[in-house]
Amino acid sequence: VQLQASGGGLVQPGGSLRLSCVASGSIFSINDMGWYRQAPGKRRELVAEIISGGNTNYADSVKGRFTISRDNSKNSLYLQMDSLKPEDTAVYYCYAIVRVSEYGNRYPYWGRGTLVTVSS
Repeated sequence: VQLQASGGGLVQPGGSLRLSCVASGSIFSINDMGWYRQAPGKRRELVAEIISGGNTNYADSVKGRFTISRDNSKNSLYLQMDSLKPEDTAVYYCYAIVRVSEYGNRYPYWGRGTLVTVSS
């Protein structure tokens, strides 16, 4: 199973970016999916997550500005980021809890990360 994240880049404060993450490989089903981020010198933190039932959770710092969504038919995850701030600068990692067979266990898989830089 591989997760490929994309969509990062350089954006001015107040701007927007949309991150995408596609899971591929031997996948029977995907449960929770989400985004973490890690800024230089800081610990990795949860940004947003969406569970298989569709419920979402957001870090307080991004509520009202970021929107997480998924397309189960494409094994894809998205993060719409609006009103970006310099403190949003970080490497963003997607993850997915994947079951590779009908009766197998679920395991977490991570993408390599995509860099988001918010600067004027």
